[in-house]
Amino acid sequence: MHTCADVVKLGSIERRLSSASTMKKKCNKGWISDLRNHDLEENPTRNLQSMAVSGSLRQELCFSSVPPQPVPPLVQTLQSYLRSLEPLLPPDELSHTRRIVQEFGRPGGLGAWLQAGLEKRARRTKNWISPLWVQWAYLESRQPLPVHSNPAISLPRRDYNGWRSQLVCIKLIAAVLDFKAIINTGQLPLEHSRGKPLCMELYPLLFSSCRIPGPKHDHIAHHGRARRSPTHITVVRNYQFFQLEVYNSDGSRMTESQIHGQLLRIRSQSWKTDKEPMGILTSEHRHTWGQAYDRLLRDKLNKESVRLIETGLFSLCLDSPVMRISDEKYASRKAAQILHGGGTFSNSGNRWFDKTLQFVVGEDGSWGLLYEPATAEGPPIAELLHHILDYW
Repeated sequence: MHTCADVVKLGSIERRLSSASTMKKKCNKGWISDLRNHDLEENPTRNLQSMAVSGSLRQELCFSSVPPQPVPPLVQTLQSYLRSLEPLLPPDELSHTRRIVQEFGRPGGLGAWLQAGLEKRARRTKNWISPLWVQWAYLESRQPLPVHSNPAISLPRRDYNGWRSQLVCIKLIAAVLDFKAIINTGQLPLEHSRGKPLCMELYPLLFSSCRIPGPKHDHIAHHGRARRSPTHITVVRNYQFFQLEVYNSDGSRMTESQIHGQLLRIRSQSWKTDKEPMGILTSEHRHTWGQAYDRLLRDKLNKESVRLIETGLFSLCLDSPVMRISDEKYASRKAAQILHGGGTFSNSGNRWFDKTLQFVVGEDGSWGLLYEPATAEGPPIAELLHHILDYW
């Protein structure tokens, strides 16, 4: 059977790979060393696209049963605000705040005018609050994403040691792809709270999503609903990024054996640590990273490579060994490794912090998930991790 067993090596910022000059005959778009099998079919996503479309229709039917979020009355909002301040403010400050709130909420005042605007917005949109919250809480923040924004989840240590055993992450890849298939085919059960259905809209947005830096605020790019739905993941090892196709040409998922073979090929191409760890730039202040991002995209080759990272279903970070420490400190060190990579001399360059989903796998059995919260909230992440733990 023909497969889409592509492994495309992505290069470093504003330069070609040092090995590119010796591999010109194998050069492909992106940053570059193309390891593609020449007997592969040229259209690997044909059948996969039709599967995704049919799944999205079923998802819309599920989401339509969720009522829109109501706008609470202004009086209720102001009372709730004052109650939240009662344990925090001394009596004189609380009294002063009550007078300000009373003036704000009077008929015909500023509060009534703003409330009317929210109610008008609610009539025009199905979800009036989420875009405002995401914009204010996440996208307008200029702080670096690691530690300040991106949550990390350290998962139970696996019983293995060494790089060969590290490649058991093929089970992890298979589990995530299985979860995506459940979403695409509309088989994911609706979640409920207090007997009422919850919105499931974020689930399909977990994949092929990425945060994009901007001068004043960022934005989120979703590529999973594109006409040509992405069929690859990004694998990062020794600061080097690889595009790995995970679907066969007939639209079926690759077997674990096929994926394992491609991971071995990736390892064979990334023995040395890249001297220019481009991923470290995504850990910068958002304004600084935004400037570097704009400069990076001026080059066509770099632009194509960045797009491959941004459109990938998710990222898999194969971390290098870290210094051994006592068992008492292991949990903290492992959590730090998942959260930020341990610094510039460890595995921080092995990340693309803008990516929505990044699975981190170490050589000592450590593993976990780092995610960007503007798209990925708690319930979808918890459901995904439950599925992985049951599958793996």
